[in-house]
Amino acid sequence: MTSNDYIFVRVYGGKSKIDVALVDYSIMRNFKLLPGDVIIILGNRPIPFFVQENKEERGGIVVNDQRLKILGIRDGEKVPIKKIEPTPLKEVTLAPSEQKKFDIRKLNLELRGKLISRGVTVETKDGVFTVISYSPQVEAGYITADTQINIAPESVKLTQKNIPYVTLDDVGGLGNQIRMLMDIVEIALVKPEITKALGLRPPKGVLLYGPPGTGKTLIAKAIANTVMANFFYISGPEIGSKYYGESEKRLRDIFEQAEKNAPSIIFIDEIDAIAPNRDTAMSETDRRIVAQLLTLMDGISSGSGVLVIGATNRPNAIDPALRRPGRFDREIEIPVPDKEARLEILKIHTRRIPLKDVDLEKIAEITHGFVGADLEALVREAVMNAYHRCNGDLDCIKVTMDDFNHALKVVEPSALREFRVEIPSTTWEDIIGLEEVKMELKEVIEFPLKYPELYEEMKVEIPTGVLLYGPPGTGKTMLARAVAHESGANFIAINGPELMSMWVGETERAIREVFKRARQASPCIVFFDEIDSIASVRGLDPNRVTDRVVSQLLTEMDGISKTKGKVVVIAATNRPDMVDPALLRPGRLEKLIYVPPPDYSTRVALFSRLIEGKAHDEIDINHLAKLTEGYTPAEIKGIVNKAILISIRRAISSNQKPKLTMEDMLEAMKYIKPIVTQTMLDYYNSFSQKVRKGLGYA
Repeated sequence: MTSNDYIFVRVYGGKSKIDVALVDYSIMRNFKLLPGDVIIILGNRPIPFFVQENKEERGGIVVNDQRLKILGIRDGEKVPIKKIEPTPLKEVTLAPSEQKKFDIRKLNLELRGKLISRGVTVETKDGVFTVISYSPQVEAGYITADTQINIAPESVKLTQKNIPYVTLDDVGGLGNQIRMLMDIVEIALVKPEITKALGLRPPKGVLLYGPPGTGKTLIAKAIANTVMANFFYISGPEIGSKYYGESEKRLRDIFEQAEKNAPSIIFIDEIDAIAPNRDTAMSETDRRIVAQLLTLMDGISSGSGVLVIGATNRPNAIDPALRRPGRFDREIEIPVPDKEARLEILKIHTRRIPLKDVDLEKIAEITHGFVGADLEALVREAVMNAYHRCNGDLDCIKVTMDDFNHALKVVEPSALREFRVEIPSTTWEDIIGLEEVKMELKEVIEFPLKYPELYEEMKVEIPTGVLLYGPPGTGKTMLARAVAHESGANFIAINGPELMSMWVGETERAIREVFKRARQASPCIVFFDEIDSIASVRGLDPNRVTDRVVSQLLTEMDGISKTKGKVVVIAATNRPDMVDPALLRPGRLEKLIYVPPPDYSTRVALFSRLIEGKAHDEIDINHLAKLTEGYTPAEIKGIVNKAILISIRRAISSNQKPKLTMEDMLEAMKYIKPIVTQTMLDYYNSFSQKVRKGLGYA
């Protein structure tokens, strides 16, 4: 079933019968519909209706208000409809709104002729029922005198969630994962005879793992709809109960119903919530639920037509007994999408949106680290911006590139929201001087990210880390931000001391989390400021805290070498001799770059840039540059700011407009003295020579 089978018609709420759609005569004529025909209206889920001509001149299609709510569409919204041929059903399983004894024969008489599809409700004199499953597996069917009606336990009703109806056409960027999953689904549900003929056991379970928002639930639902399997949805936290044994009973009921109504997919979302590692589980209830799940998965008979799909973003938190063949036979990673996958996802989310001069390829290129849910939010934010620009007039809405640029300022990668992550706005032009340093950073970071094909062609080993060292205030942080901006990479800024924790293991966990998020949002630059505070030479700390932190950093940096330049670490320090030597070797912080104080010409350019656009008398910038030898860019900026404050103070006392003078600049220099001494410069020169001669990294 594809979207091409449907036509789009406006649907309104009204007082029609629950399973009747009142269709305007012009629609009936145009689409060759006759009274008594059956159509499917596609909202949150596909719901079938008998066609009846609408005698009132309202236009479109009118359905019962209750059904409109279940469809999840607004009054008068345009939605897809399709004519179908309903199938007589052999068996239907219903979940009652309240558990009691039912006369099945009487129930069959009341429901005879009713249209049935998954998840809809049907009303009788005995109460309201939710359709759990039916056979044969078709889009929609109807109950006949021969239809067997089963009543499901109350707990099975928990599995019927209002998940939007999706097909594989709605899933973007997961082609390989869909193929792997479809292979397993075909063997387990569609053609189990293949494995039987070869004397093999069909797979029982698949574990989908990956960051939140990548499409784990979506892909499972789409697969279920594609093979027309019954879909039992279990939310991890919902299965729990305060009553002893109730959680296990709920699980048993669901597995029992799934086997009765095979082919079935049991989808367990957030499986780590109900099947945590029993060695670390805090409660006895958790251990019992894990044991019950293991028993149930072992109890699924070969070829029974039941497949369990679990989803989690914490695969290592699941009990290891589940992660073996015979239970979860295959583990499939649902990754953060790359550029091509992001483009595919954007095309899916914008297929019904009028676009004007929008370059989706460009958006896909700059949305590093965005998962499917983030891209959907991005499109929604762009549409909202266009909506406000058009003052709510739907007919004039056309989404432009400006709308997407606005949305990009609002929506950021969900995997990185707990970190200070950004694509910085600092450019190379903002950094005056340091041309050699800038070129080195371009060669080891910017160019590999911008032109990876050239580096692959030449089989170049791309450095995984850079250490910027030099006096405070020379622009090390600014350089890191500029290279992130120019390369278009995400940027995580970590201040060394803020990672330290008094709790054992917490600092190491924080470091693991930083690198995990960086890998998910690659290409990404992780910037460690004051690296010496967390990676000082091992053996000096009597409590061995920094020893463990350095070991964790070494492990993580060895791990990012496999990302082929997609994650780069830049560290900054003004005490390079304090950094553990194990970090300063190839494969880790292998490129050591000295960031010196500005030379004479750079100081001239700095003063020119800082006083540009400000009212001033004749200022001898060359003389100021001579006087400020040894000053850092931060101190030169401090001089200009102090001089401006002096000129404002004078202007207030003389009731005149402020104007910067040479005297103000000279006066400001009395307050701001250089932090860099000759001893400090000798220390850095000595370290640089030692690096070149002894280590050969620079």
